[in-house]
Amino acid sequence: MPQCEMCGAEQASLTTTKVEGAELELCENCKEFGTEVRTESTSSASTKYSTSSSGKSDSSSSTTSSSSSSSSSGGSRRRRDMFDDMDEIAGDYDDRIREAREADGLSQEDLAKRLNEKASLIRKLERGDILPSDNVRKKLERKLDISLTEGGSADDTDWSGGGSTTTTLGDVVKRKD
Repeated sequence: MPQCEMCGAEQASLTTTKVEGAELELCENCKEFGTEVRTESTSSASTKYSTSSSGKSDSSSSTTSSSSSSSSSGGSRRRRDMFDDMDEIAGDYDDRIREAREADGLSQEDLAKRLNEKASLIRKLERGDILPSDNVRKKLERKLDISLTEGGSADDTDWSGGGSTTTTLGDVVKRKD
């Protein structure tokens, strides 16, 4: 029987939930701490609803299909969180650093001095033992003239309006914290 990855309770069914950027299999009690991740089975359910509305009369069909399309498009999207705006470190960041350093003819120690960092940090980065902090990543990108982040993700296009031109209060108001 599967266990909840947060509290360890054994449950018959678990829900995939994104908590602070990590996808976890959580029980009903713990899933409130994150955002539920939609699976492919939910997208087939939205197709079922859109095809079932075609058997209705013309007047109810148009209202039902418009409401089902808005609910299916809203249902297949997850809520945004702070991790959506973060840059994704490239999977081959270690090779990019090493190749750029060698192309510039620098040793690990020389690069470390130029970045005002320790040589052991450069060694660990090039081995792929650790991920660079944002500060170190920016230094490396500037000094070596490389990019350590993945290109624009497909998720960004999902959030570009989505065909809805409705303006909400959240689009207009700026919070003062």
